[in-house]
Amino acid sequence: MTAAPTLPSLPMESQVIARMLPHRYPFLLVDRVIAYEVGKSLTAIKNVTVNEPFFQGHFPDYPVMPGVLIIEALAQASGLLVHLTSQYVPGETPLYFLVKIDKAKFTQIVKPGDQLVLDIQLKRIIRNMAIFHGRALVDGKVAAEAEMMCAEKTE
Repeated sequence: MTAAPTLPSLPMESQVIARMLPHRYPFLLVDRVIAYEVGKSLTAIKNVTVNEPFFQGHFPDYPVMPGVLIIEALAQASGLLVHLTSQYVPGETPLYFLVKIDKAKFTQIVKPGDQLVLDIQLKRIIRNMAIFHGRALVDGKVAAEAEMMCAEKTE
């Protein structure tokens, strides 16, 4: 009889996150997971620093984190939640792709020094796809939100 795998403890640091997501610098946009409930929700942190490569060109005199990267950070956090929710096996990293974004809204500029709190709610799982609602908050205020669908790569 095989024991059930042990889920990662909190806070979940970058080394554990890197074992679950295929992204690497400069595209890994989740620094830490501070809370999760399997099958329901996940809260993660993205520390936005002036050293981010995209600030060199977006915009050099008024650095702003691109909205598409905020959505990508939400999608990566969603991938972590679906990975934890599906039969978690350490060392196995199923590949999930962002396949749909709905109702995206950007309500606040994100700049160097901000800390994005990525709040993910799992709405439902359908076969190899999952639908999420994600919010990115800065200082408790919503900076962006969207509904996202991610699908597991199958061959």
